[in-house]
Amino acid sequence: MRVIIAGGGIGGLTTALSLHAAGIEAEVFESVAEIRPLGVGINILPHAVRELTELGLADALAATGIATRELRYISAHGQEIWREPRGLAAGYHWPQYSIHRGRLHMLLLAEVRARLGAARVHLGKRMMTSSQDAHGATAHFADGSSATGDALVAADGIHSAARAQRHPDEGPPRWKGAVLWRATSVAPGFLGGATMIQCGHHDLKFVCYPIANNPDGTQLINWIAEKVFPQDTAWSREDWNRTGDLEAFVPLYEAWRWDFLDVPALMRRAEAVFEYPMVDRDPLEAWSIGRITLLGDAAHPMYPIGSNGSSQAILDARVLAMHLKRASSVEAGLAAYDAARRPATAALTIANRGLGPDLVLEEVHRRAPHGFVRLHDVISEDELRETAQTYKQLAGFDPALLNQRESYAA
Repeated sequence: MRVIIAGGGIGGLTTALSLHAAGIEAEVFESVAEIRPLGVGINILPHAVRELTELGLADALAATGIATRELRYISAHGQEIWREPRGLAAGYHWPQYSIHRGRLHMLLLAEVRARLGAARVHLGKRMMTSSQDAHGATAHFADGSSATGDALVAADGIHSAARAQRHPDEGPPRWKGAVLWRATSVAPGFLGGATMIQCGHHDLKFVCYPIANNPDGTQLINWIAEKVFPQDTAWSREDWNRTGDLEAFVPLYEAWRWDFLDVPALMRRAEAVFEYPMVDRDPLEAWSIGRITLLGDAAHPMYPIGSNGSSQAILDARVLAMHLKRASSVEAGLAAYDAARRPATAALTIANRGLGPDLVLEEVHRRAPHGFVRLHDVISEDELRETAQTYKQLAGFDPALLNQRESYAA
C-alpha cells in the first residue's frame, strides 16, 4: 500500500511516521518551498505524548520541551480558582509537554526524512484538487504535477483544498468575535517553572506557560492574550500571522500585576507578536469518501481551548495508520478511521465553543465580577472538579482511561 499525504504539518508528518511504523509506504507533499520553525508554543497532552512515545520520540520530546507539572485557573484579580496536577504528577504514565510548535515541527520533519528517506518529502507542492477511481487516489498540485497512491490523506489545514472541493459552499472559517495575540518572551520563570496558567474570563483572557529553559536561568515563556469583540467588528479574518501591535491590547492588562507574575511586563518582553482571529468550522458528516480522507485541521478545526489542536491531529494519525494496517481494504480502513475519530472530535469542537474547561473562569467572573473573599462562596469544589473531569473524558485524556487503553500501534 502507498499513501499520499497532502500537508507536511504536525498532523501530516505524524501520519507519515505512523504509516511507516505500520509497514505502509508514505510520501509527503507540502505546499511551502521551505519548512521553517515558525509559530509559538503549544501543549502536547499525555494521550498524544503516548503516541509520539510509541513512535520512539520520548527522548527528543524531553530534550525539546518542558514537562508541565501543574495547571492553574486564576481570576482577572489574580485570585486562584482551581489547580490540578498535570502529566506524570497527575498519575499519567506519560508527561504533558509545553513545547515550541516550530521546534516540534522540525523534530518530526527530521525523523520523517531519516526513517522514510529525504526523497519522500516534497516541498513546493500545493494541492489544488484531488480525484480517485477504483484503483487509486490522486493529488493534483498547483505546478501542474500530480501524485497517485492507494489512498490520499488531506492534512492540508483549515483552508484544505480537499475539503473545499468536497464542500464548495462551506465558506470561510467561522468567527465569533475572539481575537488572539500570541507571542513568546524571555523572562524569569514563575510558579516553579513548569506551571500553565489560564487567567481572566470569556471577554478578556490570558494564557501563559514556559516552553524552554535557557542556560542563564531564564525561560522562553509562551503567552496568549484573548479579547472578544462585537461580531460586527471589521476584522481581517483570513490573515493568520499578521504582526500585532502590543499597545493595541497591553493597556487592557495593566492592572494584572500579581505577586507571581507581572502580565504587562511579560508582554512587553515579547520577541514578536502575532495577531489572528479564533475560528473553527462546523463538524462534517463524513471525512472519508472512498480512498480519500481528511486529517487534523482539514477535518476538525477547533478553537484552541484545552490545548487540543495538535494533540488531536496526532491521535488522528495514529488511529488512521492502525485501521489501514488492520483493514481488508483501503476503503474499509479509511471508513473505520472516520468512525473512530470523527464523532469524538465533533463533540470536542462543540465543547470548545462552550468554553470547554475554561468555563470555570467565566462562571466565577459572572458570579463575582469584582473578586471574592472565599472562593467556595462563589463556586463549589464539586462544580470545579466536575468541569475539569468532564472535559478530560471528552477529550480522551482521563488518566485512568488513558493508562488502561489499548495501544493504537498498528
